[in-house]
Amino acid sequence: MVAATPELATSGYALEAGGRRKAGFATRTAPGSGAEELKKRFPTLQIRIYDAQTNAREEI
Repeated sequence: MVAATPELATSGYALEAGGRRKAGFATRTAPGSGAEELKKRFPTLQIRIYDAQTNAREEI
């Protein structure tokens, strides 16, 4: 059995939690608010925001 690997977003931003992409967004502010809420609920969880244009990840 082969696991499906989600493709990285080609535009916009994506929220990654625990090394897995969870949702895509068009603007930078949308995943930021969701990431902050997740970090409050699960402080040890690794949460990042992926920027498709620069191909960079920002740790929250």
